[in-house]
Amino acid sequence: MASSSRYDTNKLCCSSHPDAPLIEDYRAGDQICSECGLVVGDRVIDVGSEWRTFSNEKSGDDPSRVGGPENPLLNGCDLSTMIGPGRGDASFDEFGISKLYTGRTMSSYDRSLINAFKEINSMADRINLPKTIVDRANNLFKQVHDGRSLKGRSNDAIASACLYIACRQEGVPRTFKEICAVSKISKKEIGRCFKLILKALQTSVDLITTEDFMSRFCSNLGLPNMVQRAATHIARKAVEIDIVPGRSPISVAAAAIYMASQASEDKRSQKEIGDIAGVADVTIRQSYKLMYPHAARLFPEDFKFATPIEQLPLW
Repeated sequence: MASSSRYDTNKLCCSSHPDAPLIEDYRAGDQICSECGLVVGDRVIDVGSEWRTFSNEKSGDDPSRVGGPENPLLNGCDLSTMIGPGRGDASFDEFGISKLYTGRTMSSYDRSLINAFKEINSMADRINLPKTIVDRANNLFKQVHDGRSLKGRSNDAIASACLYIACRQEGVPRTFKEICAVSKISKKEIGRCFKLILKALQTSVDLITTEDFMSRFCSNLGLPNMVQRAATHIARKAVEIDIVPGRSPISVAAAAIYMASQASEDKRSQKEIGDIAGVADVTIRQSYKLMYPHAARLFPEDFKFATPIEQLPLW
């Protein structure tokens, strides 16, 4: 027998274990307490999609009898009518035009949101971003779209900027060049929209540091953990003693990786690092020249040198 209890007016929970997470049994439609097994709620409606669809399917038949999953970002939670393509002669008029066109069943407001959400999802897939970032970017886009504060800007540019902001706010920042590489918009236009969105939504993002990119850059370069720790220490120390004024965190991180790798057995060239970090060789070289005279102070004390500091390249 199902027994339901509410700890507060909004949250369904077990009366004996109000903080315990609930397990949803999709087959039976029950919500069960993970601590004692009490059936807290029954006949739960599954709001997910009935069928999974795959992009490589060649058949145009859609087996779904219901719509897609709920999307609270759309008006009416996406409870709109989608008319499928006609099959018989009765579906077309004497000019061969479909009598029922699905585009008329959706408002232009929802259509622009759906197109932007698809673009955000597509960009996130190409750089392997998790769903939490996609959801935050979608929310940011809806806020901007509802506020109508960026009139005249393309939706693709706003979507790219929202994805960049979402990455920064979730603590996994990406560079403008990385977003630009998977977008149709120029870096300059994404940067403009980025500033306008922050001003329109009255929000902010944390300043990026060298440590935000270090683990990802070193991993993509195939460098061992010892080199990554050394590069992190070098970059942090260089910023602390203020020997790289005016340099971007990305260029400082790239120069620190170059210095640490050259002192180890796993050497990487400036071009290899630049291709991963998205900065030019000359940019890495300029930051490295500022750091080289202080190399003895920058390396951690326990670092095992394969190449002594005196034999490190001058640039």
